[in-house]
Amino acid sequence: MEFTIWNLVTDLGLIAMLLLVGMFLRARIGLLQRSFMPASIIAGILGLILGPNMLGLLPFSAFIGDYPGVLIAIVFAAIPLTTGRFNIRKMINKVGGLWSYSQIAMLLMWGLGLLFALVLLVPAFDVHTGFGLILAAGFVGGHGTAAALGDAFAQQGWEEATSLAMTSATLGAILAIGVGLALIRKSANEGYANYISRFDELPEELRTGLIPEDKREWGGKDTVSAISIDPLVFHMALVVFVTMIGYYLSQFGESLYEGLAIPAFSLAFLVGLALSLLLQAGDMDKYIDKSVMAKVSGSATDVLVAFGIASINLTVVAQNLVPFLILMAFGILFTYTFYRVVSQYYFQEQWFEKGIFTFGWITGAVAMGIALLRIVDPKLESGTLEDYGLAYIPIAPVEIALITFAPLFILNGQHWLFTVITIALSVAIIIFSYTRGWLHFKRNA
Repeated sequence: MEFTIWNLVTDLGLIAMLLLVGMFLRARIGLLQRSFMPASIIAGILGLILGPNMLGLLPFSAFIGDYPGVLIAIVFAAIPLTTGRFNIRKMINKVGGLWSYSQIAMLLMWGLGLLFALVLLVPAFDVHTGFGLILAAGFVGGHGTAAALGDAFAQQGWEEATSLAMTSATLGAILAIGVGLALIRKSANEGYANYISRFDELPEELRTGLIPEDKREWGGKDTVSAISIDPLVFHMALVVFVTMIGYYLSQFGESLYEGLAIPAFSLAFLVGLALSLLLQAGDMDKYIDKSVMAKVSGSATDVLVAFGIASINLTVVAQNLVPFLILMAFGILFTYTFYRVVSQYYFQEQWFEKGIFTFGWITGAVAMGIALLRIVDPKLESGTLEDYGLAYIPIAPVEIALITFAPLFILNGQHWLFTVITIALSVAIIIFSYTRGWLHFKRNA
């Protein structure tokens, strides 16, 4: 099938329709409100059911599986442009504990997930040596990382990775809320919660997704005059320009060295970072509104999630169902251990709030963590969300490196080396955390 511009328009139109349906269903159906399921995931599930991989009722083109690879490059290009200037010393002193706790969780999920699969699943089920990476890609990474990892592996010939990683991300989002709500009820009954709230007491906008008129806020400031260029177009132009440069650099690398496949999203991130530093040096970063840039990134993420789920190949999932479910069970056990045990050694106060937030984001991405946090801390008095925003600044480069180089390690047969590096880094951070006083041997019970 030859690609035409109308394939893009009709595919986007269908996804737009499903996103609107997902938003309407979330606003009207109590069960969906209680699940905190984003409209993008609802749209993706509807697209999967009604699309070519199941009922075939929606006329998606054959290219819907290619869009996530482009959209993730856009998302990563915007990340450096959404981060303002910060004082690194002040940041470390304020959020060092949450940073080290979160960084260790991320590294271990990548390393231990791969190790678990190499020791048990690869010899037992003859799956790909990179099979264990789909756990971290889906859980701690979410649909964006799943798209990135799938795209990287697809370039190396393992095309099934995208469907498996997207399924992992979707299941992780569902588990984040389902298991998370159960943990909240249990811990609240045991007296661990400091700001607990019942679901029925949550603000209407958090349940339905629709913001009442008296609670609406401005979505950003105009930093350039519309007489010259529309502010939204200006911000989008920066992101798309960075994405294009990242793509061309990726293609240039492949032309220089055969087999060198550095994903475009990684290079787009580096280009975006370079542009951000250049703008800061020239005091021009003040013309970038971080809220608008975040909305550009968030919009691309919503569309990515919907396309990613809709394009899941269920045949691939069915063929790997048993090892996939075993890997998911390991992931649930890992995340629960971090929430219930490790968090109490790191956070002597408010361990429950910080622990349940981290449980949400390392199973179903940050949106799920926020949803759980707003239940146990509706006024955000614990400062968890603000601290995480700062803590993520040094985490982001590590996450980019993991997504970029993990497939390259697998391709070159260095899967054992990858596990050693990730676990060794985790041990080093644990030791560093203890010397800084962030980690305590005595658990807060």
